Amino acid sequence: MKTYELPATGRSASAVVLGLMRIEPLDDEQIRTLVGTAMDSGVTVFDHADIYGSERHACERRFGAAVTFTASQRERVMLQSKVGIRDGFYDFSTRHILDTVDESLDALRTDHLDLLLLHRPDTLVEPAEVAAAFDALQSSGKVRAFGVSNHTPGQIELLKTAVTQPLVANQVQLSVTHAPLIAAGVAANIGGLDQSVSRDNGLLDYSRVHGMTLQAWSPFQKGTSDGVFLGDRENYAELNDVLDELADHYGVTPTGIATAWITRHPANIQVVLGTTTPSRVTEAAAGSDVELTREQWYRIFRAAGHTLP
Repeated sequence: MKTYELPATGRSASAVVLGLMRIEPLDDEQIRTLVGTAMDSGVTVFDHADIYGSERHACERRFGAAVTFTASQRERVMLQSKVGIRDGFYDFSTRHILDTVDESLDALRTDHLDLLLLHRPDTLVEPAEVAAAFDALQSSGKVRAFGVSNHTPGQIELLKTAVTQPLVANQVQLSVTHAPLIAAGVAANIGGLDQSVSRDNGLLDYSRVHGMTLQAWSPFQKGTSDGVFLGDRENYAELNDVLDELADHYGVTPTGIATAWITRHPANIQVVLGTTTPSRVTEAAAGSDVELTREQWYRIFRAAGHTLP
């Protein structure tokens, strides 16, 4: 498993992250098998959010009930959760952040989160309120590092007017078929081309300049909510042909090559899996070790429908 140094934390993190948003229907043994397979494959980061499940903290409670780490395991793994989405609105108030973290810790049966992310940008955010919450969480030892999710460079800079802790990660949607994060920069300044439109204000380059790790959610999804491209020959025949060919060449699966396409990027992007299938975790982990050539990387990019001007 490829690993990255997580900026400003002094810790190494796996290139593949296991997301737990779909584990609520699983029984304890199924959850333990999923998590155990991930750990055996080198996964050290486990991703939660307070809203995952049929009710708040439902998936966190299932994880906490099923999984018990030894003391040494707990020091090796990173538990991260997200906060800020409520029923019909977003909330980055001090009180909501603090209360939610306490609830997450109780649900996960742990005394600290290794990373806390602000889930979706709250346009009513008061940076000083976020700063107060982060200061309290850091001083109490309840959270060791902080970041954001789905934030633009400007929104991050606004938070940094008050927040003093490094913002070390930003979780964003990215797959080879949903890649405005990358594709816009490749086709910069081309009039009349939709791909040239920047939808995130240069987030990829900003993250590299400022030492923020990007975490790619929905890494195998076609678009925002269109299902996966893997095996979809009706819409992505050329892409799947290329993935199959490279999978055979490197001795991995198409899932592994789709993972490798993301982890090959020098921005050191983590791949957040939402699967509950242990074998898919193993396949992605194997793919993270594949170092695609430039030619292969761009071949996949073009096969996904992106333009090289």
